[in-house]
Amino acid sequence: MMTPLVSIKNFSASFGQNKVVENISFDIPANKITAVVGESGSGKSITALSLIQLLQNTAVLSGEALFSEDGVNTIDLLKINSRQIAQIRGNKISMIFQEPMTSLNPIMDCGTQVSEMILQHQNISKHAAKEKVLELFRQVELPEPTVSYKKYPHEISGGQKQRVMIAMALSCNPSLLIADEPTTALDVRVQKGIINLLKKLQESHALAILFISHDLALVKEIADHMVVMQKGKIVEQGETEQLLSHPQEDYTKALLACRPTPSDKGKKLRTVADFISSKKPDETVKKPVTIDYSQEVLQVKNLSVIFEKTASLFRKRQQGFKAVNNVSFSIYNKEIVGLVGESGCGKTSLGRAILQLLPISEGEIVLQGRNLSSLKGEALKTARKDFQIVFQDPFGSLNPRLSIGNAIGEPIRLYNQGISRSEVEQRVNDILQRVDLPISAFSKYPFQFSGGQRQRICIARALAVNPSFFVFDESVSALDVSVQAQILNLIQELKSASDFTALFISHDLGVVHYLCDRILVMKAGEIVEEGPADEVFFHPKHPYTKELLAAQPGI
Repeated sequence: MMTPLVSIKNFSASFGQNKVVENISFDIPANKITAVVGESGSGKSITALSLIQLLQNTAVLSGEALFSEDGVNTIDLLKINSRQIAQIRGNKISMIFQEPMTSLNPIMDCGTQVSEMILQHQNISKHAAKEKVLELFRQVELPEPTVSYKKYPHEISGGQKQRVMIAMALSCNPSLLIADEPTTALDVRVQKGIINLLKKLQESHALAILFISHDLALVKEIADHMVVMQKGKIVEQGETEQLLSHPQEDYTKALLACRPTPSDKGKKLRTVADFISSKKPDETVKKPVTIDYSQEVLQVKNLSVIFEKTASLFRKRQQGFKAVNNVSFSIYNKEIVGLVGESGCGKTSLGRAILQLLPISEGEIVLQGRNLSSLKGEALKTARKDFQIVFQDPFGSLNPRLSIGNAIGEPIRLYNQGISRSEVEQRVNDILQRVDLPISAFSKYPFQFSGGQRQRICIARALAVNPSFFVFDESVSALDVSVQAQILNLIQELKSASDFTALFISHDLGVVHYLCDRILVMKAGEIVEEGPADEVFFHPKHPYTKELLAAQPGI
């Protein structure tokens, strides 16, 4: 039997008294792709980060992580000194992180950052390093490698940034590549491109890949072997096809059941907790909320958003980039409309322009009969209580120094002058109950909550001023499948209980089909297809919509 590239034996990790990984053992074979899956907080990333000693100063680690590049000699990655791990990290074992924008240096061009890694570990000239970077950029299929070399991270798309990170990870010909949720924030077509690229590079470079994810549909597309983790322990492991076809443990079955499928529309999604507690699924198709097509809540008329390129001393003024191009649509009372498309298609620009967070170049936005595009100053500030947004990143959306009670109470005080402290507290407590959070959350701070709970807090803050219209901007894309199910159920419940009208922006057509009444498909700043959710999902007409559906991972 071949010696595995890495053999993890009885590994545990603790932060103070909190044991986050407990006595796990599994192997990472050479030239294979091994996936570690589980919910947020299951210990996946902690295990991976420990292999290259990125937690040595903050966590107490025990056990072994035996690394054998030649199949004969082994070293324990957890026990070697800082000088030895510096020779391995980025060289023999490299890592791709979840968020490429925060992983890249914003003040260095992309080529120099990759070149720097090569020069640190290899004794070659700067010219030879640059040539190697250009070849890597060609391998990871970056457009115009010589142009991409000189670009800064903010000048390229999310998918291109992730390709730069992959090039950097491969620059020293590692034996093991750790990919920690590398496609979580990417749209489906870019995600599929990155998955195909990783598989292609794994074969051509004879790599071992440790692929960390919460998405079993994605794991099915890439992994040979799978390890399922829950609360710091391994619940089962085996060959991916076998494990997904015949899962033995309830937790694995639950992860498979949480992701919305076409048949789930109108039903309450099951969470991991529901499944493990043997709670019967709610098979009753809920009576659909009656949409009032006589009442337009939002009208978008011939809207364009142009980002102007300013002139400089040595450069003439250039024609601006049209992010949104002559878009028109309406949203009716109690309707949730989905807006889907790739990164860079203009979805977020459109959503923010509607909320007056971006200046519009042409057109009108009419909310409840009021032309928002004509409002300025105090009038716009007063109108803002009628439209609210829930962003993708709940932690970045909350002030870390404000307690949850103050974060939700702040807009209530702003729009209700003279309201007493006790009245604010009572309204905040009522809203916390509406989003299924305990009253004890009032005095706590954002860092004391999980990602799903923080997103509930952001929804509670948006509800605080009783708006007539919401924008959800990729609000569930970074959440694991069970937490995503909880948030989708919450939005459904809020819609059933009140006059809830929303624009739901996402790159996940499965989620959009489950939640939304109508779907708008956006490409290059224009709406290329729209219609009822079932019609667009099951009978797409535009080739671009068909491409998006074909790129959707599925089990």
